[in-house]
Amino acid sequence: MKTRLIKRILIPVFAATILFTGSAFKNDFFEIAKQIEIFTTLFKELNMNYVDETNPGDLMDSAIKNMLTNLDPYTRFYNEQDVEAERIKRTGDYTGIGANVRTLKDKLIIIEPYKDYPADKAGLKAGDEIIKINNVSIADYKEEAGNLLKGAANSSVDVTYVRQGKENTASIMRSEIEINAVPHFSMIDAKTGYIVLSKFNTKTTSQTAFALKDLKTQGAERIILDLRNNPGGLLREAISIVNLFVPKGQLVVTTKSKVKKYNKTYYTKNDPLDTEIPLVVLINGSSASASEIVSGSLQDLDRAVIVGSRSFGKGLVQRPKSLTYGTQLKVTISRYYTPSGRCIQALDYWNRDTDGNAVRVKQENYNAFKTKNGRNVFDGGGVYPDEDLAITKNSPITKAINNDFLIFDFATDYYYKNNIPDINTFKLTNADFSDFKNFLSSNNFSFETKTEKSLSNVLIQAEKEELDDDILKDYNTLLANLNTSKSKAIDENKEQILGLLTDEIVKRHAYREGLYEYYKTHNLEIKKATEILANPSKYQSYLK
Repeated sequence: MKTRLIKRILIPVFAATILFTGSAFKNDFFEIAKQIEIFTTLFKELNMNYVDETNPGDLMDSAIKNMLTNLDPYTRFYNEQDVEAERIKRTGDYTGIGANVRTLKDKLIIIEPYKDYPADKAGLKAGDEIIKINNVSIADYKEEAGNLLKGAANSSVDVTYVRQGKENTASIMRSEIEINAVPHFSMIDAKTGYIVLSKFNTKTTSQTAFALKDLKTQGAERIILDLRNNPGGLLREAISIVNLFVPKGQLVVTTKSKVKKYNKTYYTKNDPLDTEIPLVVLINGSSASASEIVSGSLQDLDRAVIVGSRSFGKGLVQRPKSLTYGTQLKVTISRYYTPSGRCIQALDYWNRDTDGNAVRVKQENYNAFKTKNGRNVFDGGGVYPDEDLAITKNSPITKAINNDFLIFDFATDYYYKNNIPDINTFKLTNADFSDFKNFLSSNNFSFETKTEKSLSNVLIQAEKEELDDDILKDYNTLLANLNTSKSKAIDENKEQILGLLTDEIVKRHAYREGLYEYYKTHNLEIKKATEILANPSKYQSYLK
């Protein structure tokens, strides 16, 4: 009896000991339990006693999202629909109409129909505004309207859309959609192969390997790998892409975390396809995460010349954690480090400015590291290219124009108003640029600079201190000068803006596939990459 009593006491004690010593948050367990209990009682009292009716689901959703906002933008809560969207990103497969769609309150806008997929076959084009799906008005629909376009393969969906002010209808037969990680590969000239790698999903390595082998059979003796605008994806695929070009057993990336099991080193595991073929990797400010692992590792190993503009600077690794009721938490678990030991994270989310914004790591705080051949590379601000092309870096005003979809909207109007006989020789003129500036003005484009925000804060403080009468006149003068400077900034970024407009217009006529063909003869980065690869001594000079 006594033995049984001892067992009854000791077994729970041992279980508790295992819980508290084996848990990643063992030191904070009691504090976590305390805060959960406080929140639970608060949530119950709020819903039971608040003067108006509350929606527990909405309250909880807001609470979770606001809590995560204080961390980093990659730590996110996903409901069941979001989990499915993430699955599509990883696999590249789903069932739908085959179009990139932007959701607004009262309409869905077709951003890009994929060639030969249902939306394209039904005649929908970029810029079309869907206002009704199967007699359901988008303006009256309270859920995620884009989900109305999804459905089983071979099922039909009817849409009402507006194009250039005219209402139209179309019936679209849904199908299985495959999003290729490599949407394009071809020969630029007799010896130079070109591979576009747009995302890191489960198809990335197999499609890139196929493209590389195919191009070599066509005579490729050098390769351009295009990672521009690639937002990243699966870590293992990034490692496998590096493995195509470097030997088995090479360190590619290290992850470091406060949780020991997430501290890992990743080496190449397979025999490479080609360790000698000259390689140029193209990056820009939208190349992030897995793209930076590939470009940063190949740079550290002196295996490729990097061309373009500084990458985004995302050195954080996320992992999905399943929650109850089909939901999920995607949580930042570690930082990653390239073979030289650098972390290219550009924004500090843990030391924010007075407005609560993450601060960029200052250049004077960058640390130097050495590549395999002893070249200096730096942490703290993304992957810096070996050949920096300043014109490819989007300026603040260009970003603002793009974020307002004004380049997209102008391209839509241009497409319907202008006849282009040969898209391969298409080039915008000075008159087109003037038209675009007028378009910005007619659409009330406004762009508030950091300088304006600072001046506004000064004026507010002056009013509080009753000094505004002395300052207001100077403030208005400074504001007028700033507006003049902003107008000048648009002119100073003319070539960049014209390039973005050209890309969008070419896509309207020749789809994305045609845009890549257009790039091969017109794009600055590809011209520079081809020039470097065509000169072996110049290529080697970057790597020594």
